[in-house]
Amino acid sequence: MPFQPIRSTPSAVRAFLSRPLPAAVCLGLLAQLLFCWRLTTPHILVFDEVHYVPAARMLRDLAGPVNVEHPLVGKTLIALGMILFGDGPLGWRALSTTAASAVVMGVFAILWLLFGRVRTASVGAVVTALNFTVFVQARIAMLDGFMAAFIVIGLTALLWAMRARGAAVWRRWLLGGVLLGLAIGTKWTALPYLGFAGLAYLVARRRKPDLWPGLHPVVALALLGTTAGIVYLATFWPAFLYADQPLTLARLLPFQIDMYRQQTQVLPPHTYQSPWWTWPFDWRPIWYLYEPADGAQRGVLMLGNPAVMWGGLLAVLACLAAWARDGNAKAGGVALLWLASVAMWAIIPKSLGFFYYYYPSSIWLGIGIAAMFDHWRVRLRYWDEGFLALTAVMFIHFHPILSAAALRGPTAFRHWTWFDSWI
Repeated sequence: MPFQPIRSTPSAVRAFLSRPLPAAVCLGLLAQLLFCWRLTTPHILVFDEVHYVPAARMLRDLAGPVNVEHPLVGKTLIALGMILFGDGPLGWRALSTTAASAVVMGVFAILWLLFGRVRTASVGAVVTALNFTVFVQARIAMLDGFMAAFIVIGLTALLWAMRARGAAVWRRWLLGGVLLGLAIGTKWTALPYLGFAGLAYLVARRRKPDLWPGLHPVVALALLGTTAGIVYLATFWPAFLYADQPLTLARLLPFQIDMYRQQTQVLPPHTYQSPWWTWPFDWRPIWYLYEPADGAQRGVLMLGNPAVMWGGLLAVLACLAAWARDGNAKAGGVALLWLASVAMWAIIPKSLGFFYYYYPSSIWLGIGIAAMFDHWRVRLRYWDEGFLALTAVMFIHFHPILSAAALRGPTAFRHWTWFDSWI
């Protein structure tokens, strides 16, 4: 019998993509391509890259302490990118793109673990990829993108442990602790998420004692906190190898106090500062770049996709309603995560606030939108497709000032600034 090649058919492709792992991988690869397109433009340092790239160089060379107000993990990853791809725009930003792709895949995984539907998980992942905040942070050498990736994947691991049995529960729970420890080792503002995870575990376990079988609450919380703490302290190991002013064990804990003082010092007013309660409304974004670069006028605006930012607020309310009216605790939990991620800024002792602090919260909006469409999937049939189309249209329209594309001139920004507060 002659050899018959296997032909791919549309139904076969649909069947393949209806499985969670292939769908997640495909969406992650597409997101990676999106984030990498023209990544090296501009060839100059953008916004806070002026702080973190020089700090990463010092870490790469183990020269000495710099940018001591933040832990080392994010700067270490930027340094790793420079080792792999050179000390240039590609090296500075390459691993930021992988962090953002991990966020997209992590959102898919969280939604799949919560709701068990590939469509729901895919909607959340696409909304996340097309949210401007994720796209912009994917293309800049800053700490927030790495912190968010560790938080998202860490929470994914803890949810994954919920579905496990036997020793796998412990392994996945430990993995979650390791990842959250790395998130805190990137930026201290990840610390509240460790508390959120522990509280969510206690509430879920009280409602359904069979979750995380074999993992007693006292042991679970102790293991989570201890693992995260050990990993956090271990991330300072490169500082012990500095040629100048190396860290010592005696200085490790006092150094944390020095970092706290740096973090909480009173800073002079800044043009782009904004109070935390304005961030959900997309009120005061930040121009990461607006100047001539690489032979043209270019701009990068750290702005949230209006469809996601404003639609996400409605989704949070809808998820709370689904919880209160229909008992959908999963949707309610997603809404509470977003609320907690915003409310924590009311007590964090920062003298200045900036819109990019809202980055992790903007990720939870994508999960909330998908959860809303999942709950009302019968009544809102195909509305998710319409919303994805609107999100994509917004992304295409704003893409030139998200990606540092060549603009027509110094006043070109007016085409995209809907409000005076965006200027």
